[in-house]
Amino acid sequence: MAAPAMQQPSANLKADWTNKPLLQRCQELVKVIDDYPAKELHPVFPWLVESIFGSLDGVIVGWNLRFLHTRMNEYNTVMDFLDPSGPMMKLVYKLQAEDYKYEIPISYLPSPVKASIQEGVLPDCPLFHNKLQFPMSGLLTLSMSLNPFEYYMFNFAFSLIVPKTYPPGQHGSCSDSAYFVLVDAYLKHFLPTEGNVPPSPFSDPRGSVAPPAPRSPSVPYVGYGVHSTSLLKRHISHQPSVNADPAAQEIWRSETLLQVFVEMWLHHYSLEMYQKLQSPQLALLQYRLNMSSMLCQPPAPPGSGTLHTYQEPFNPTEEHVLVVRLLVKHLHAFSNSLKQEQATSPSTHSHASPLEEFKRVVIQRFVQQKLYVFLQHCFGHWPLDASFRAVLETWLSYIQPWRYTGEKSNPQTDVQNRTVPDKWASFVQENLLMYTKLFQGFLSRAMRTDLVNAKNALMVFRVAKVFAQPNLSEMIHKGEQLFLEPEHVLHHRQPRVFLTPAHSGSFLSSRQPAGTDAVFKVKSHVYGLEGQDCQYKQMFGTELRAVVLKLIQIIAQARQTAKRISDHSAEAAANNSFLSWFSVSSSDPSYTFSGGEADDMGECVKKTHEFLDKALDYLCQIFRLNSGQLSQLMANLACTEDDGGSKQLPDCIQSENGLVLTDLGRMQIINGLRRFAIEYQGDPELQPIRSYENALLVRLLFKLSTFINDLMGDHMEALCSRQDLLGRVSRHYLTRSSAIVEQRRRSPVTRQARGHPQRARLSLRGLASYRTLLLLLLLYLFFALLSFGLLSSTALILVIGLLINCPVKFFCPFLIL
Repeated sequence: MAAPAMQQPSANLKADWTNKPLLQRCQELVKVIDDYPAKELHPVFPWLVESIFGSLDGVIVGWNLRFLHTRMNEYNTVMDFLDPSGPMMKLVYKLQAEDYKYEIPISYLPSPVKASIQEGVLPDCPLFHNKLQFPMSGLLTLSMSLNPFEYYMFNFAFSLIVPKTYPPGQHGSCSDSAYFVLVDAYLKHFLPTEGNVPPSPFSDPRGSVAPPAPRSPSVPYVGYGVHSTSLLKRHISHQPSVNADPAAQEIWRSETLLQVFVEMWLHHYSLEMYQKLQSPQLALLQYRLNMSSMLCQPPAPPGSGTLHTYQEPFNPTEEHVLVVRLLVKHLHAFSNSLKQEQATSPSTHSHASPLEEFKRVVIQRFVQQKLYVFLQHCFGHWPLDASFRAVLETWLSYIQPWRYTGEKSNPQTDVQNRTVPDKWASFVQENLLMYTKLFQGFLSRAMRTDLVNAKNALMVFRVAKVFAQPNLSEMIHKGEQLFLEPEHVLHHRQPRVFLTPAHSGSFLSSRQPAGTDAVFKVKSHVYGLEGQDCQYKQMFGTELRAVVLKLIQIIAQARQTAKRISDHSAEAAANNSFLSWFSVSSSDPSYTFSGGEADDMGECVKKTHEFLDKALDYLCQIFRLNSGQLSQLMANLACTEDDGGSKQLPDCIQSENGLVLTDLGRMQIINGLRRFAIEYQGDPELQPIRSYENALLVRLLFKLSTFINDLMGDHMEALCSRQDLLGRVSRHYLTRSSAIVEQRRRSPVTRQARGHPQRARLSLRGLASYRTLLLLLLLYLFFALLSFGLLSSTALILVIGLLINCPVKFFCPFLIL
């Protein structure tokens, strides 16, 4: 009788699930969660999680939380159901109390983690300890056994990195999506800045689940080779009791949530980088196991492993980076909510609560390494466009923890004048590479970016403003001095670098001595992230200083270019005013600049000038450049940039196929310093229809002129061949002068013929211009008021046009004679 009862909730929920409105589905789910015991809800849970967040393979979309925004009707229903205190979390806790397990194939783990496990190295993160299940079919079907809370959070975090496309008409801001708001809600609930983590409503002591138990040093958890599989199976089946650490009961959900978020969102990079972040103890043990395997096993076939060949094709989206920034900001607020006496007094660490201890170590031990490599990957692979702003703000949020202290600052004090408190010196030193190495990466990007673009100029301004905060550059310089001190004690104390709580089940199971000196901390940080053989470049060294001076020159050049564009846009706006309709049209057939575009560009260029001016001032403050040095740079720039520089070709070299751009030429193009004259070089009659032309008239007049040219071509050719005044006038109106076109500098594509002899022909396309039509209408109205008829008005207009457009040069030869 028990079997039908167990299937009843599943049958009730799955019946017509996709056809029911979301509100009705949630109401039914709430009733089922309240009425049925955990035993009957257990088989429903995986299906329900998949229906909400989508399947791990991306086939099932789920509720599309990433594209569900506040303006949609279902938004409030979904948020109430998935709230940290809502019905779905109630189901998780109900199943958690019975200690049910759910499996996740390791194929859905981040690729470096998956490849590492298949190669025989277990990741350091406690999330993976005592969780692997070894099926009889082999290592390729390995899976992780997770409790309900871990399973729910894994699927929630994984749904962010599954590639999805926006449904039609559902584009919106990431910050107001249901997913983004839920991430914020879960962080505030399980990592509270005030008070403690709310307890589970189901507190059956039989089902209390603590963090994974500490691993015994005598039973190392590595090496999934053929000869050691049985040992690992025995280790898993005889794992210690889950209640081994009662003190950690208070914060196991907080620790689990953070580990899942960090592993799923930040753990994406090459496997070589992943291995470099592993402890030397594990690497040494793996080497020994591999050596012993070589003595007992035949050599593996070539290409059987992925340890040194794997590279993950990972490109995070802008939404992904914004969620990571939300995580970083909250972790700073969470860590900064630590009581002052707990943060400053090492003697009180032993009396701190688990949550307070967790706050003290959360940044350095859980986030720093993976976030550094994640940002480094983004700095090196993100496109050179304005979307990089999301990555930039994530980086700037991490390196400014003092912004998230919760302290109210004086609004009358300018942000730039707020000195960074001395208490943050240790944070700067222990995160030195976050400041120096990533700053160097940003300089490399900035020098290849179009700084005339206001959005790109804003990013340079933001970075310069942050690093120019009083006392920050001194802290960075002090950290570099500590790192460069002699390593007279480092080798004797090296094992302490990697003895972090990540190697045990929970960070609470081992605490480090508090007397570690600053030199050792800085060296441990740098060597732990970059390896013992890293070549560190000083941020305030001569090499980087030369790069900064080059960037300042590029900024100055971009300012000059912005000024020229601003002047040009102002002229264009004036030429496109109402009165300009009565002026002679531009001789450039490819000119399409509108007055509205000129206004917008002028405003953007104004912002660009403002951002670059301030960025120059801040860079001079950071690197202590005096006004004399800056003036010298500007003078050197003025000498190299002549008055006609903007009209010259970019720097090129001659080759067999013509001119080829140099690196300097590419930089000149990117920053708008010089450019090629882009013009239409085909048949003028066949050029694209302009916005100031009537498309129907262009086509009709083209057919008419073509008919006349075919009919009267020989006669027009004879007129143009005459050497008298009539011949000069005919050549002016019946052929297109190519002298101006031929004098223009051309882009270095290939060497082609400069021009071809043009046959005499009549062009009526000018009559299709709206400006010409308006002028003709006004002239006809004027002559009508003077009582002229249609034919006489037409004749007068032709005579006036002939007199105005006939150049004086037609008469010059006869005047000379």
